[in-house]
Amino acid sequence: MDLAEGFRNHREKIVNKWVEYTLSTYLSSGFFLKENDKFANPVGGNIREALGRLFLLLVKGADPKEFIPPLEQIISIRAVQEFAPSQAVSPLNAVKHITREVFAADKERSQLVNELYDFEFAVDLAVLAAFDMYMQCRERLYQVRINEIRTGNHILAGSRCPSQMLSAEK
Repeated sequence: MDLAEGFRNHREKIVNKWVEYTLSTYLSSGFFLKENDKFANPVGGNIREALGRLFLLLVKGADPKEFIPPLEQIISIRAVQEFAPSQAVSPLNAVKHITREVFAADKERSQLVNELYDFEFAVDLAVLAAFDMYMQCRERLYQVRINEIRTGNHILAGSRCPSQMLSAEK
């Protein structure tokens, strides 16, 4: 039995565990895990879809540039939430451990654990790309906030000026 066949046989199990782990990092993880409707649960739906696509790319040893669309789908969501950079990208790394766990539990495929080097290297490249994306998203977010303050649009939207809020707290 080769590695490709092991991935085909366990793809759904690995991806489901990966999605479950990723969604468990959210405060409302119960809702995200239970609700499968993409319209009622856009965060969970996008995470499920993107991780499924990313897994296929990682398994086939795709060019890291092909990782960009599914990574953007995940990271653009996590970048606007209250995650530290390490928390935002760490679920991507979890697929290495999940894959090892699933293969090790299968007696017929336990020897495949030793052949995961290329897969794990691809995961590492995806994590690094995701970190870069996270930083770009955060930079854009802060630039939008700065522009709102400069132009006064934050006043039109009904929110208070951050500097005014700080002086009110003192």
